[in-house]
Amino acid sequence: MMTQNKLETGKANLDEFSATLIELATKNKNILAVTSDSRGSGKLTPFAEKLPDQLVEVGIAEQNLVGVAAGLASTGKTVFAVSPACFLATRSLEQIKNDVAYSNQPVTLVGISAGVSYGALGSTHHSLHDVAALRAINNISIVVPADNFETREAIKAAAKSTKPIFLKFGKKAMPCLPRLDPTFEIGKASVICKGNDLAFIACGETVAPAYEAARLLEEKGISAEVVSMHTINPLDTETILRIAGKCKAIVTVEEHSVHGGLGEACAAVLMQNGKALPFKIVGIPDEDTVTGSQPEIFNHYGISGEGLKETALKLLP
Repeated sequence: MMTQNKLETGKANLDEFSATLIELATKNKNILAVTSDSRGSGKLTPFAEKLPDQLVEVGIAEQNLVGVAAGLASTGKTVFAVSPACFLATRSLEQIKNDVAYSNQPVTLVGISAGVSYGALGSTHHSLHDVAALRAINNISIVVPADNFETREAIKAAAKSTKPIFLKFGKKAMPCLPRLDPTFEIGKASVICKGNDLAFIACGETVAPAYEAARLLEEKGISAEVVSMHTINPLDTETILRIAGKCKAIVTVEEHSVHGGLGEACAAVLMQNGKALPFKIVGIPDEDTVTGSQPEIFNHYGISGEGLKETALKLLP
C-alpha cells in the first residue's frame, strides 16, 4: 500500500549533480570536471566560478573530451566528463570503447539533457540510443538516476569508483520519490512501492509517471510495485526474478528506444530464466520521433500516469 500521495518537487537532477560535485571537489582537489563547451547546459558555471583550476574546457570536441578525461584519469585524477548525451554516446563512442572502457580508466561520463529533454530541437538532439550502444561495450556501468536522491548518491559513488561509469540526466525538476530502503548501491534497484498484481520497472525520469500510474491503479484495487532500475548495467537480475515470481504482469518504462534498452535487458533475463508472463516495453518506438517538449512526447507515447495505467489494465490477465 502507498502511504504518500502528493510528492514534493525537488530540483532538476542536473542541478543536484552540480551541487554534489562542487561539494565533493571542494574537499578533494583531484576531482576534475571536463566539458565540451557545456558548462552552461551542464550546470557547471557555479563549479567553474568556485573551482576554476578544477575545470577543463575542450570546446565542442567530444572525442577530445573523452580522450583528455581518460588521460587525466590515468594520472590518478577523478574525472567527470560532461557533454550532451546525444553527442557523447555517438561522436565519441570509439574513445569511450578504447580509451575508457577497454583501458579501464575510472572516468565518469555524464550525459546531460538525455532522452528527449531537448524536446523541440528534434531527433538530432534526442538521445534514445546511448544505453543500447554502451550496453554492448564491456566494462562500463550505466546509471540513470530517477530523482535528486539517486543523483546525489550516484555522484558520490562515482567519485569513489575505480571503474568507468556512464550517467545520464534530464533537465526537468524531479519529484522526490518515496523508497522502501533509504540506501543506494550501483547495481541494486530501488523499490519505490510494493505491489503484487503488476510491476513497473522504470529508470530515470520515467519512474515518476510509473509511480503515478501505480497510484491510479490502486484506486481500482490493483496493487502495483514500482522499481527504479537506476542501474541498467550491471542489471539487478535478482529483483527482476523476484518480481516475476509474484506479479501477474510486468511493464518496463524508459526514455529510450524500445530497442536495446532497459526493456530488452529485462526481457532477456526473464526468458533465459524460464519466466513467462505478460510483459510490455514502453519507450520510444522505432519510428520518426515526434517533435515537442518532453511532456508532450511522453504523453504521445503513453509515458504518463494515465497512459501507463491503461497499458497495465490491458496487460493484466
